[in-house]
Amino acid sequence: MSPLTRTPLTIEHALLGFLLNGAMHGYDIHRQMMNPQGLGQVWQVKQSQLYALLNRLEQEGFVTTALEAQDSRPPRKMFSLTETGWQTFLQWTSAPVPHGRDMRLDFIVKLYFARQISQNAAEKLIEMQRETCQLWQMDRGDNSPGTFEWLISEFRRGQIAAMLAWLDQCQRFILHCDSEGA
Repeated sequence: MSPLTRTPLTIEHALLGFLLNGAMHGYDIHRQMMNPQGLGQVWQVKQSQLYALLNRLEQEGFVTTALEAQDSRPPRKMFSLTETGWQTFLQWTSAPVPHGRDMRLDFIVKLYFARQISQNAAEKLIEMQRETCQLWQMDRGDNSPGTFEWLISEFRRGQIAAMLAWLDQCQRFILHCDSEGA
């Protein structure tokens, strides 16, 4: 069983995403991941953890490596996506998150990379996530007002409403970025 099936860590999928445009050295991936204009706002990852995850992805067949010669320095290990890694990444990126608690990290990272794939991929992800959130909204149960269950249900309703409003903002952002050529 692969690590992406066994433990679906967002960071592993993100590492695959950084390799979409070609081979990269682990240090370059780390620099991009920590960029404060991108995913650096979402999480912080130690370089040693990143290399351990890249090695794990290589062992599981999601990435492959090659040594690249450098003039006066030792060769460096370059990571590239395999076909399995590419397909796994595309499946992950195109699926909505299944739980509201996953919006803060998983969905944001998926949207980050979906935008890199295409405006259409980002729009589809947003729409599928909106549909998923609407299903959560309908699955509130029959809680009588004034009960503790009702109070929790109202909290969840508010969270889902905020998520839907934020997804609307995401949609406007995607459309605006496309019209600006960003």
